[in-house]
Amino acid sequence: MMREIFSFTVAGKIIFGQGAFDRLVDCVKEMGKKNPFIVIDNGLLKTGIERRLSELFSRHACGFSLFDKIAGEPPIEIADEAALMASEKKADLIIGIGGGSAMDVAKAAAVLVTNGGNAEDYLGLNKVPGPGLPKIMIPTTAGTGSEVTFTSVFIRRDLKKKEGINSPFLYPEMALLDPLLTLSVPPEITAATGIDALCHAIESYISISASPASEMISSEAIGLISSNLRTAVHNGADTQARESMMLGSLYAGIGLANAGVTAVHALSYPLGGRYGISHGLANTVLLPSVLRFNLPGAMEKLAAIAEMTGEVCENMSVREAAFLAVEGIEELIWDCGVVSTLETLGIKKEDFADLADAALTVTRPLANNPRKISRQNAMDIYEDAF
Repeated sequence: MMREIFSFTVAGKIIFGQGAFDRLVDCVKEMGKKNPFIVIDNGLLKTGIERRLSELFSRHACGFSLFDKIAGEPPIEIADEAALMASEKKADLIIGIGGGSAMDVAKAAAVLVTNGGNAEDYLGLNKVPGPGLPKIMIPTTAGTGSEVTFTSVFIRRDLKKKEGINSPFLYPEMALLDPLLTLSVPPEITAATGIDALCHAIESYISISASPASEMISSEAIGLISSNLRTAVHNGADTQARESMMLGSLYAGIGLANAGVTAVHALSYPLGGRYGISHGLANTVLLPSVLRFNLPGAMEKLAAIAEMTGEVCENMSVREAAFLAVEGIEELIWDCGVVSTLETLGIKKEDFADLADAALTVTRPLANNPRKISRQNAMDIYEDAF
């Protein structure tokens, strides 16, 4: 079958494997940099990682500056604060260590240092005029894929919404992925971030912007995550499951960077912006409801997802297999201990209209969705997730 022209982009150098974190200073030296600025999740300081960083850099007679104000979903002002400190420290390299929040702030700070202005100036698509400082991203959860994407997402407190900077200049020059860094992640965060990664994989697979290349890598991510998430949640010391989850999250990030996400993300953004619900949890609660809505527009792909996730589809129609995929994903979410609904998260039904209005402004993911979504459709999806 003839296909339209497609493109496929991957971020810079990727180093993956157990113990990869110990190569950080070698990577800094390889890039010819001497004054790195590290943006790190505040919660990681309790794990002793600052001492480990000091030991690594001191052995190579190299110092670093630390910005440790990242906690939860980041407000946009924190990117400006990090960029100002990086400029004052005369940083020549930005390193992001942590979950998506730390990496998003690090990527935004890198372009702010060189381009000036505030993060708010660059919200939207292709608003960043030029390259930023070089960047190394080091994820400590198997979830967001931010280490290989061109997006930084922030809370706009003044508008009670989430918005993103989307620019090829945000692609990291290097990603360093060490599954051992995820061993200390507690079960509830492992579950929420893991299902967030599964969202990225599934959404990029069913996206109408998917290509043969992105479908291949997204499908591999779906298989890796669905077959290892339960073990990673309930036996977090299993290094093989942790490694497979981090690889699946990496693949999912590459998939979403090329094919985009869909309505799950569009509808979840208002939950984070207005109610402070974490990104992973918001996506988890909405994923089955959005897939049920999308089923008529993505039946064959959902049937394929059933196979990828290990469901037995022999002698089933495509429609039956597609429904089984959604049921299987719901069971996976339940098995991982995530049983929240919009009701348990404190969302009121009378908020659905405002949520729908906000979701419809998140146009890029909605444009990728395999089924068009109206305001009433969005409200119905929230009702289903209630």
